[in-house]
Amino acid sequence: MTSTPEPDLTTLLASGRIRALSFDCYGTLIDWESGLLAAFAEPLEARALAVPDEEVLELFATAEAQVEEDAATDFVAYREVLERVLDAVGEELGFAPSPDECAEFAASVPRWPAFSDSRAALAKLAERFDLIVLSNVDADLFAGSAEQLGDPFKHAFTADRIGSYKPDPRNFAHLLEHGGHPKDAILHVAQSRYHDIAPARELGFTTCWIDRQNARAGGGATKPSTAEPHYTLPNLASLAALVE
Repeated sequence: MTSTPEPDLTTLLASGRIRALSFDCYGTLIDWESGLLAAFAEPLEARALAVPDEEVLELFATAEAQVEEDAATDFVAYREVLERVLDAVGEELGFAPSPDECAEFAASVPRWPAFSDSRAALAKLAERFDLIVLSNVDADLFAGSAEQLGDPFKHAFTADRIGSYKPDPRNFAHLLEHGGHPKDAILHVAQSRYHDIAPARELGFTTCWIDRQNARAGGGATKPSTAEPHYTLPNLASLAALVE
């Protein structure tokens, strides 16, 4: 038996079936790679280390995924995740960051900039859909990002409130339990195929990959994944344009 193919995304959004859009935040709405590189700059420059941006981001991706995987059995808040990540990256590069450097690195999240299209696109999408964030951060860190984005969200579900990190299916179960919409009424929109597209698709969500890499070489700050989304768009403005 063959499954029925999904309609094109414009048709799906116009059909009335989708009533909520759930978003990953960092990498999708917030330019976390620029934010991360700015946060890494101080400890690297203090030690006169010139490390290519792509190498820094890939070291981050590996370390973050490992720390969050470890947190599946011994949960720690995202601030501590970031502190441990800086320790791990420092070890790879031959230095030990100070406690103050680790704390400053973790506190940088609210300063990570929004992508230039995020705020206007979200405002447009909020006219038609309930907007929900499902993010691997702490609620207090997300608050600064929400302000940058105009805070159009009906719900914001953060890892510290859930007690696990994506790609753990518990995060998506929380979305279904508390988001107010059944699975077939939600389009999950995300940049990370590892954290979001793979688990969401496996759990039966309809998925839209925002390919912020735009064919740039390397995996960036996200652990690589070959998960295939239902739909692919280059940015959030493209999604908003489909509901104009």
